[in-house]
Amino acid sequence: MHRIARRLLLAVTLCVALAGGVVAPVGPASAESNGGTRVMPLGDSITDGVGVSGGGGYRVGLWQRLAQNGYTTDFVGSGYNGPASLGDHDHEGHSGWRIDQVDANIVNWVRTYQPRTVLLHIGTNDITQNRDLANAPARLAAVVDKITSTSPQTDVFVATLIPVSFADAKVRAYNAAIPGIVSSRAAAGKKVHLVDMYQAVSTADLPDGVHPNATGYDKMAAAWFAALRAVPGSIGNPAGNPGNSGPVDTAAWYSLVNRNSGKAIDVYNLSTADGARITQWSRNTGTQQQWQFVSSGDGYYRLKSRLSGKVLDVTAKSTADGAAIIQWSDNNGANQQFSIQTIDGYIQLISRNSGKAVEVQGASTTDGGNIVQYSDWNGSNQQWQLVRVG
Repeated sequence: MHRIARRLLLAVTLCVALAGGVVAPVGPASAESNGGTRVMPLGDSITDGVGVSGGGGYRVGLWQRLAQNGYTTDFVGSGYNGPASLGDHDHEGHSGWRIDQVDANIVNWVRTYQPRTVLLHIGTNDITQNRDLANAPARLAAVVDKITSTSPQTDVFVATLIPVSFADAKVRAYNAAIPGIVSSRAAAGKKVHLVDMYQAVSTADLPDGVHPNATGYDKMAAAWFAALRAVPGSIGNPAGNPGNSGPVDTAAWYSLVNRNSGKAIDVYNLSTADGARITQWSRNTGTQQQWQFVSSGDGYYRLKSRLSGKVLDVTAKSTADGAAIIQWSDNNGANQQFSIQTIDGYIQLISRNSGKAVEVQGASTTDGGNIVQYSDWNGSNQQWQLVRVG
């Protein structure tokens, strides 16, 4: 075995011994959030960015590509590192960790950080530690299944491993199982996608045989970025392009039915007053549940009530999570304008003022559940079916 390989395996063994197996994640010094689409970089030291000064790894180049192309992205996770050129330092990369250690923590991470998208590159330490390699693909599949069952609307991008210069046959054998893992989940309706990272990075990019140099990490960033852009909604929409306007006829009236509850957006108690609550309610034929899309231009719309003639409005122009959606006289303000993003036959309404999504608060399924804005995590309580009523 090469000297570098022996040193690496010794370091990994010491790390695991000190950790005592699965360890609780340490919280970041300070989490960063810009209200953008939440993306969780998930994995081991390669996600952490070992091998380049200051860490960050592929996250640096990925962040820069996202920002340069107008995407507002919020990296999330309990880890925190990287250089100043990385605009968001949060991640879930754990040096020395194997698949089983990620598996032991993934449900809690998904519940805590509510990622819209997960970028998963894991298994290198299973290879270098020779950890039950025959069952490593099954362990990977279990992690994917825990993510999709905990958050069915999360897009999970599963990468093949980049090369390990002294264990290429083992990496290839592990990678060979990943397309089948992904395709079987996708065929079952899960939002799981394959990223061929093995072909993106060469052994020439791996000074220690495992971790990329800056060039190699940037190649990973390019591969992630291309995969993300190929899946609509996984990183939101770039600035200046509010997204697909969807099947909207501005001459028609619609009921908006929540995917989670099956109830419709409703003006509470048939009010015609400014400031009236907007709630969900069991579907009926009342005009308080009928809405018209009025174009504001540039792909944005106001939603006008057939009952009152007023429009949906984010109260007090708030940009905070949980701010109430009310009705108000139409002034064409940015807090009254919404873009329409389509997903699986449903739509999301995204506030022009805040960038947040219209949702049923707390995923309520009861009559009277409040309609509010919240950071877009692609939950079913943020998705609406358009039902034409006239």
